[in-house]
Amino acid sequence: MVDLKGQYQSLQTEIDTAILEVIRSAYFIGGPKVASFKKNLSDYLGVKHVITCANGTDALQISLMSLNLNAGDEVIVPAFTYAATAEVIGLLGLSPVMIDVKEDTFNTTAELIEAAITPKTKAIIPVHLFGQSTDMQPIMDLAKKHNLYVIEDNAQAIGAEYTFADGTKKKTGGIGHIGCTSFYPSKNLGAYGDGGAIFTNDDDLAFKLQKIANHGQSERYFHDVLGVNSRLDAIQAAVLDIKLQHLDSYHHARQVAATYYDEHLSEVSQLQIPARASNSSHVFHQYTLCVKNGKRNELKEFLQENGIPSMIYYPVPLYKQKAYAKYWNGKELPVTEVLSDEVISLPMHTELDKETLRFICEKVKEFFCK
Repeated sequence: MVDLKGQYQSLQTEIDTAILEVIRSAYFIGGPKVASFKKNLSDYLGVKHVITCANGTDALQISLMSLNLNAGDEVIVPAFTYAATAEVIGLLGLSPVMIDVKEDTFNTTAELIEAAITPKTKAIIPVHLFGQSTDMQPIMDLAKKHNLYVIEDNAQAIGAEYTFADGTKKKTGGIGHIGCTSFYPSKNLGAYGDGGAIFTNDDDLAFKLQKIANHGQSERYFHDVLGVNSRLDAIQAAVLDIKLQHLDSYHHARQVAATYYDEHLSEVSQLQIPARASNSSHVFHQYTLCVKNGKRNELKEFLQENGIPSMIYYPVPLYKQKAYAKYWNGKELPVTEVLSDEVISLPMHTELDKETLRFICEKVKEFFCK
């Protein structure tokens, strides 16, 4: 699904040099490499503050911890997402309220969010799924109307650009009150281990977020609040700082691959190719099809038999998972149910060439012509 070895080989000299510099400096935690990456990522995203941490799940948890929410407060989250988005809500004694998404973009909407708002609602976590932005302007308007916080889960769409009605553009992660991302190796901007980051333009929130991520310390050995220990190590920061310089070219390579898939698979009537929102660029963390003839699992098996990897994100609605049963009101979400039965993601990474893409498309079409 992701050719990390091929990507490394294209940057091997730069990466090896940067890692060796960290080892020779002995700045393994913090230090100049982390500071450089934070500054460069801040500039790239157009946000005022970047707080690095150990992983994307920590980024979400720390963000919620900074908002002074109380047990039982509700946080609205799409049901069609990875479990981490709702997991941290439950871990903090809050209540995840899971809502439906759109079938074409896989993202939720302000209308679906508004229908779920109650007096207990305190925050919204829109997820920019598979690489393109949720429609953020109406969500921010809604949040302002109801005095709610917005935390963007940007783990799959770092670098995607959202266009507001007046033509203003902002990168995802810098639109809400707080943005979060993951640097898991398979992400568009992936480390050689784990890592994450939190973004905000609010000075007070930045101070709280940084403090919580560092044991609740405002200065060493002075603990103001209960916090956690969550850090991005210097070797990962050094790797990420180099890869950040290539991120836009990585996006271009993914978009080229996605366009090839579009052109060659749109003719298959049993498939729905991924929609591209008119107000967002798409960085294609995943290329996700919907199989409309009920043979999604058979297609996956056929591809595997022919040496082609594929993935199903996500086969069981979040509210039907055992861990989240107590948060479910018993009502199925129709689009989430359909997507769980239909979606399949094809290989998508920066090293895909036309020969590989042609082979994948030929095999997909062969399956539907059997």
